[in-house]
Amino acid sequence: MRILYGATIFLGAFLLFAVEPMAAKQLLPALGGSSAVWITCLVFFQTALLLGYLYAHWLSRRTAARMAVVLHISMLVLAVSVLVFVSQPNLSAAAEHPLTAIFQALTLTIGLPFLLLASTSPLLQLWLARQQRSAVPWKLFALSNAGSLLALVLYPTLIEPHLSLVVQRKAWGCGFGIYAVLCTVIAWRPRQTEGAGTPEPQSAAGVTRSSLRARLLWFLLPAGAAMQLCAVTSHLSQNIAAIPLLWVLPLGIYLLTFIVAFEVPGFYRRWLMVRLLALGLAALAYMLSQTDATWPIQFSIGFFLIELFFACLFCHAETYALRPAHPSESTLFYLLIAAGGAAGTIFIGIGCPLLFDANYDVAIAFLATAALALVVTWQNGWPQRLLWSVGTALLLALVIMLHIVYARSTLVEERNFYGALRVRESHVPPQAETVRTLLHGTIEHGTQWFAPQFRRNPTTYYATDSGVGLALRFCCDDRPRNIGVVGLGAGTLAAYGKPDDQMRFYEINPAIRPIAENLFTYLRESGAQISFADGDARISLTREAPQNFDVLVIDAFSGDAIPIHLLTTQAMRVYLRQLAPGGVLAFHVSNQYLDLPPEIAALAAASDMEARVVDTPPQEARGEYRATWVLVTNNSAFLAEPQVAAFARAIHARADLRAWTDDYSSLLPILQWRVPSRN
Repeated sequence: MRILYGATIFLGAFLLFAVEPMAAKQLLPALGGSSAVWITCLVFFQTALLLGYLYAHWLSRRTAARMAVVLHISMLVLAVSVLVFVSQPNLSAAAEHPLTAIFQALTLTIGLPFLLLASTSPLLQLWLARQQRSAVPWKLFALSNAGSLLALVLYPTLIEPHLSLVVQRKAWGCGFGIYAVLCTVIAWRPRQTEGAGTPEPQSAAGVTRSSLRARLLWFLLPAGAAMQLCAVTSHLSQNIAAIPLLWVLPLGIYLLTFIVAFEVPGFYRRWLMVRLLALGLAALAYMLSQTDATWPIQFSIGFFLIELFFACLFCHAETYALRPAHPSESTLFYLLIAAGGAAGTIFIGIGCPLLFDANYDVAIAFLATAALALVVTWQNGWPQRLLWSVGTALLLALVIMLHIVYARSTLVEERNFYGALRVRESHVPPQAETVRTLLHGTIEHGTQWFAPQFRRNPTTYYATDSGVGLALRFCCDDRPRNIGVVGLGAGTLAAYGKPDDQMRFYEINPAIRPIAENLFTYLRESGAQISFADGDARISLTREAPQNFDVLVIDAFSGDAIPIHLLTTQAMRVYLRQLAPGGVLAFHVSNQYLDLPPEIAALAAASDMEARVVDTPPQEARGEYRATWVLVTNNSAFLAEPQVAAFARAIHARADLRAWTDDYSSLLPILQWRVPSRN
């Protein structure tokens, strides 16, 4: 029986966490590749986990055991029917109300199956304890987390690179069917779901129930760990890439700490962990205070994952130390753990964007951890009280300092679903007189120098000798040009506009356009006739009649993340439909962490086009950054232009890469571990 219960719990946990990156990845094409997609999905998953634990708690309290069995089996049958008969929702209008769209889509497609999977561990543990008249088998909770961790390890390494989303959905559905059969076998066996009237196991006789303080910490400690998870995941995915690889690493660390805390509690030593945690928080404070620093990817990922491990292990091990001795409190214990996880995730994922104009999520999450350490170690004497009182005060000071730093020389701060935007003004270098820079998170999305001789010059990644500069200068001889631009930024490319030119900008973030129009002058002073299309560019281009663009620029980065749905064969078909004969596609692929040119070359080859990469060095005297562009075209005359041929070079083909599709993509093969200089 223990093997049957253990296998069912393990399979349920595996399916529970295998579906999370799969379901979130399906939403990316309609929501612009934003890192907030995963964070919102994480809020949904934590909320559904809470509802699953609540369902288990309610079902375990039913006095009619047979009715509970019938109800649970009926729910399993209904969940299987949902997977068979409910199709994927239409997300064409998702960009207008992204939060609502994500919750609706996930609720309709995986809501009920996810809820039942979430209820598996607490419900089956209690059933087994009642059947065998024993204490709650807490180690099965560690087994559950091991299944979850295995799913997270396999998804980016084996499942995503080798299986399309269609195959993933079918395989997952088959796995859920097997899980439903196992649950039905367990539920139908006699005595396994005896209700509240069943005498408690002898081991519970005379056991004191948990205190109010313990129950509060069952909620607050998991909430602190969930805040850590959500904040670190958001930081990594916003500034590197919104991909399953960087979703599952923090989530895997989070689950690993659950396993260690519940399976090998002897590993945890409070005296050691509080010292490591204090050291980590001090290092974090220094790292966050360097607001303009760029860190190597291996250091940045490693640092935040180690910090996350220390913080979450502290929270989860202290939660386990306060576990109830009375079996009847086990489902309440899990329920409050899930409630804390949901509350922490909701606060970071939904509350912080509404409360704060800038992104203080990581600092706030670690401030909460320091405050929890103060509460937990309060009874350990004055040294611990002093340490964590000072630590909490210093992290509060860090949050205030970040607010002051972000506000200094800042004209506008705004945060929404698509990230945190900031316009910074300075007077360096002197020849620029006034410099305004648009930042998305920590990544610059456009700069303008306001000295008269520089005011209309394209800067940063858009210089005249850059790939896009070559495309716009040599695409059309001297005739008027029709130009499309996916991604507005500061509107820098409008500086290329001449009288009689047509320029159309596609922008998904509604906060960008007012900033570009009011705080930068590229759009106002452009000679071209400019129009705008709001919403996701791929959806807009699909709906529009052919525009016959001479040049179509793809420059839609979110932070430093890559909107993968704009780099697939299906997206290429949309672009080619909008491109004039002999037109040029210009892909901006400057990136600190990903080697994108070979993948763009694979897309070009799949479309019978030629691809050339253009790398340009920085020119600090003109505010020009190092930039990498890939030009895709079948216009041999354009590629033969002397200046184009001088700068553009062929891309070395890689046999291990294949063109991405909406059903298949993996960034793991193109991840690069060195950080190129940006300027």
